[in-house]
Amino acid sequence: MQRRDVVKLGAGLTAAAGTVIGTAGTAHAETETAEVTDVHSAARAIKRVWDRQTGNAGGTWQGTVTLFDGGTAVTAVDQDSTSVQTAASMNKLGIALGVLDKVDRGELSLDDRITLTADIILTGSGFYFHQGAYGDEITVANVLVAMLLVSDNTSVRLCGLVCPPAEINETLAAKGFTDTRVIPNPANPNRMWLGDTTTSESADLMHRLALGELLSADSTRFFLGVLSGLSGYHDGFRREMSSAERSRIAMKYGADDANRNESGIVLGTDGSPLLAYSFMAQFEDHWDNYGATHPAVQAHAKMGRRFFDIANSAGLGSVTALFDPQDHGTGTSGL
Repeated sequence: MQRRDVVKLGAGLTAAAGTVIGTAGTAHAETETAEVTDVHSAARAIKRVWDRQTGNAGGTWQGTVTLFDGGTAVTAVDQDSTSVQTAASMNKLGIALGVLDKVDRGELSLDDRITLTADIILTGSGFYFHQGAYGDEITVANVLVAMLLVSDNTSVRLCGLVCPPAEINETLAAKGFTDTRVIPNPANPNRMWLGDTTTSESADLMHRLALGELLSADSTRFFLGVLSGLSGYHDGFRREMSSAERSRIAMKYGADDANRNESGIVLGTDGSPLLAYSFMAQFEDHWDNYGATHPAVQAHAKMGRRFFDIANSAGLGSVTALFDPQDHGTGTSGL
């Protein structure tokens, strides 16, 4: 799970230093975009960015980046993509998939209620633990939004009450995922640890979700709408982007101890998938830094800006889309 129990003074003091030397990065970006003429040149440009940024960050990396030109998929990055690693909060995608598949089967509803009790609270990432007073009757929809948008840890236990880990793993297996699994807690059949995944399967999950292959149209729109929400995580892939650009990226981040992970799908303005990505990295240091200054997270941000621009420059074709990013737009209402 993503843990942010440790907050140290001065953690953000180095952030400004990364902005001082921007000339070389700008030149790289302009050259990469200028060289892109089709999906294959885009894939080569993305691979160069990947090699440069992961090399600069250090650590051990696994990665999958795939471009989509209509029905054609072109691999840009495939680095140890089938290596099974600690998923951290990235496996909240699999939990949500299990819950929403149960909704699609008619065995659960988004407006079903779950009682938030003090004994189920987990600290770290999220917000439920901040309440201090409990007894809330909250909907399944509320729990899923908390889990996917702000990576709330308590929400994992709440999901287990309506969709136990054994059932989640059965759903993942039925949908063709062989390595993405949560780990059931033998002491309680409704509780789980977040388990393992690979970048290959995580990227594939995001792509198939965007195509509407994993869930009903309604559940797909709900899922993608939350993952692309503008109140979500922005330290990584979406950091150097406008609100309109961020709304075109559905993603999930995960961090725990040495692991820094992120998976997502870049959508065209019409909602069709352009690029799927999944990054996993392990470090011997920086364990207590869950912020934007972590080397892996800084690499995610630099790659995100470059990958987004390259994918847009490639003139990739579209497929029929179920999700319109404009429906989850950038405006604010009066308070």
